[in-house]
Amino acid sequence: MFKYLATASAIAMATTAFAQEHDHDHDHHDEDVTLYRVFVGDHAGGSVTALDLADPDHRWQFDTTGQVKLFGVAGGATVAAVQSDDNAVHFFSSGISFEDHGDHADIAVSDPAAIDTVLTGPRPFHVVDHGGSVIINYDQGGYAELIDAHHLSHGEVELTTFTQSQAHHGFVARLGGNLLSTVASDVADAPRLGLQAFNADGTPAGDLVTCTAIHGEAFSGAYLAAGCREGVLTATASADGVTYNMLPYEADLPAGNTTGTLLGSTGIQVFLGNYGANGLVVVDPVDAPHFRYIELPFRRVDFALDPVHPANGYVLTEDGTLHQVNLLEAALTGSVKVTEPYSMDGHWNDARPRLAMAGDEVIITDPNAGLLRRIDTDTLRETGTIAVEGAPYNIAVVGGSGIDH
Repeated sequence: MFKYLATASAIAMATTAFAQEHDHDHDHHDEDVTLYRVFVGDHAGGSVTALDLADPDHRWQFDTTGQVKLFGVAGGATVAAVQSDDNAVHFFSSGISFEDHGDHADIAVSDPAAIDTVLTGPRPFHVVDHGGSVIINYDQGGYAELIDAHHLSHGEVELTTFTQSQAHHGFVARLGGNLLSTVASDVADAPRLGLQAFNADGTPAGDLVTCTAIHGEAFSGAYLAAGCREGVLTATASADGVTYNMLPYEADLPAGNTTGTLLGSTGIQVFLGNYGANGLVVVDPVDAPHFRYIELPFRRVDFALDPVHPANGYVLTEDGTLHQVNLLEAALTGSVKVTEPYSMDGHWNDARPRLAMAGDEVIITDPNAGLLRRIDTDTLRETGTIAVEGAPYNIAVVGGSGIDH
């Protein structure tokens, strides 16, 4: 049985309803504000557009070194723009921040702005935002950089370096009092062996745990999960350090596939992962069966989880159809045609749509059309489009609801 979680994002999303019901608790100067700000990178590279969904003509333009993958980090106060092919990471203050007061959250809104500090290093890739640290792995450098999330939310980039034994495509994540790092072999091409806990000073805090070809880290509730050839490895903080559990792929799953991308729910202790080119798998880290497979009618383009309605996720398939996924039922519960077909043949980084959530909307980039498409999560109807110059590609959405005093 999935465990439901109380989260800061859920508090922020519920603030508008709370304020309407308890308006007498606040003076007449208070204002209920719901604002989502979209950051979208151009596929050709070197450009990020920011805009407000409530006023799409209210937008800002930022230059980067090259094509970006965008991450909302530090509670959404900052957006990280990772440029793996150009060895750089830019940061933008999103201009939206929240202060949690338990029964409601205060929201502060200003213009987004570029943060002066730009990180450079050999092929930055995975970004993990957890436990007060934003951690960027440099795949060709053999190290990760840890950034204090609180200071980053105020535009300050304070770095600590964690050195790995071998350069590889991996990640470092904070879990309890430890840092968990992927570990690779010292032979040619550095195959990934598994996960190991380290102290802050880089000394081992436990033995290497096998997770061959480890990839696709995500957090949900108390668990970190990562995909392996053997199954999905979970890790939790314990009094003795870190407790691991390998969830082997079950016999009723399609043979020959693995999970390499996982998304962790913020409202239910559950993960949604890829499984083969045309499948998804719902992963319960606690109770068996740990895996429930969802077959898709066409190959998967991108997928996302809904933080407002945590039982739901969304997946776009190459025929241009958006499907609603019910995690509790492990089933597709609605489908709608939203774009022209985007074949998954070709290079992995070809211009294809990407999904992001904004309250009760799914925002879809449509690079060939030069549009952002807005899909209502209740009706699965397109409620509007937003033209973006160039080929809108990778996307991050930050924001929510709060009270402006």
